[in-house]
Amino acid sequence: MAAIQQVNGDYYGSKETVTEALPYVKKNGDYLGAINTRLGIADKELSLYTDAILYYKEAANQLTNPTEKLSPLNNIAAVYIQQKKYDKAIILLESVLSRKLLEDKSKAPTKARIQDNLGYAYFKNGMDEKGFELMKEALHRRNEIKDTYGSIESYLHLADYYAKKDIQKSDENAFSAYNIATKLNSVDERLEALQILISNNYSAHHNKYVQKYFTLNDSIIKIRNNFKNKFAKIKYDAKKEKDENAKLRLEKTENLLSLQRAKYLRIVFVIVLVFLTILITILIRYYKNKNKAIEFKTSYNTETRIAKKIHDELANDVYQVIAFAESQSLSKENIKENLLQKLDDIYGRVRGISKENNRIDTGIDFTNSMKEMLSVYNTNERNIIITNLENIDWESIDDAKKITVSRILQELMVNMKKHSMANLVLIKFESDQKSIFINYTDNGIGCEKTKMIKNGLQNMESRIQAVKGIIDFETEPDKGFKAKIFMPK
Repeated sequence: MAAIQQVNGDYYGSKETVTEALPYVKKNGDYLGAINTRLGIADKELSLYTDAILYYKEAANQLTNPTEKLSPLNNIAAVYIQQKKYDKAIILLESVLSRKLLEDKSKAPTKARIQDNLGYAYFKNGMDEKGFELMKEALHRRNEIKDTYGSIESYLHLADYYAKKDIQKSDENAFSAYNIATKLNSVDERLEALQILISNNYSAHHNKYVQKYFTLNDSIIKIRNNFKNKFAKIKYDAKKEKDENAKLRLEKTENLLSLQRAKYLRIVFVIVLVFLTILITILIRYYKNKNKAIEFKTSYNTETRIAKKIHDELANDVYQVIAFAESQSLSKENIKENLLQKLDDIYGRVRGISKENNRIDTGIDFTNSMKEMLSVYNTNERNIIITNLENIDWESIDDAKKITVSRILQELMVNMKKHSMANLVLIKFESDQKSIFINYTDNGIGCEKTKMIKNGLQNMESRIQAVKGIIDFETEPDKGFKAKIFMPK
């Protein structure tokens, strides 16, 4: 089950599932080695490299088959490469590759994998030619033995090698990896190949790869989230069925026992049932919270900002409500109403945070979506004026740039709401044949430019630079805040 979860990208769930196997392992051996290998794979994919190495080392010590021991050792070297510890990876892989058991023809796939990783480590460590020869030999060996899946990694490594030497050859290898990964339905390798194609060339011809990347990435996130929910439900249903069967067995036993024995069993049954009910409730809540955490991790890189906002704006209020509930008698109507009012206020603010971070509609309703997002900040005390938004031909602009515009304006509005005390905001859109211009102005308190809060502004600069645009800020104390945004179409 843990292996199936890992194939579907549920690495947290796989760690929990594989841990459930530990009580069935009576001593060291292949089963414990397999468990530690799965834990190592999960932590490697979660970028917990130190923990992954520890699990792989345990697996290598526990596996009894000499060939199977090579897999965790190769995995340790792969983690070293991820950590850019190329010298360590090279020493380990050279030691593994020198073993006589790899001379057996049946070990050809394992040998090719080790050769490819060693060649890649050489290349990353500056020994280009030595690395290239090993990677090329590994690819030849994989094609010779028809190791189709293994050849994907070889093509990706060669694409990386050629990226700064021969863009055409880099693209050719990336295309080979992409096509094979598509045939084998290997999504992660397809995404990696698209990343290489995108980074090799920024021309309009390659924009389709950017779109393919976003479409594929969004699709796999949805599929994997659905899998996690279905897997959790299957486990829950199985446990529920098991509990119901246990209940039926207890009832049957009661009918066969004496009245005194039956009375005693009923008491025990009630205790067990209460315990199971509590346990099932905890499990349901646990799985819901875990799925939410996974969704935040695989979505846009906004989870840090959301978490900080919740901590800064809600954590203290929640704590105060808890303290209030613990110290007051909820049987009194006025106390109860006060508590409900506090909870309703917190609920409303949570909804506001959620609305700020909704997914952006980049289709034909993009203009309406933008208006709706900006109108949230329009109040009786504050007037938001938007001009020429409809005059821009948004349908001709790619989704990545629409998302960038929306997120930057959202950052500006949040910054205005928190810091500027403005009562008038003007957002003016202009465009020509090649570019889009956005002028933001508010009449807030402003500040010295050298003392501006950096986090939000750096987020805006990073976003606009990613689409080759420019953003410039102007502010002085008591003279408001201005932002000028330029972005090529």
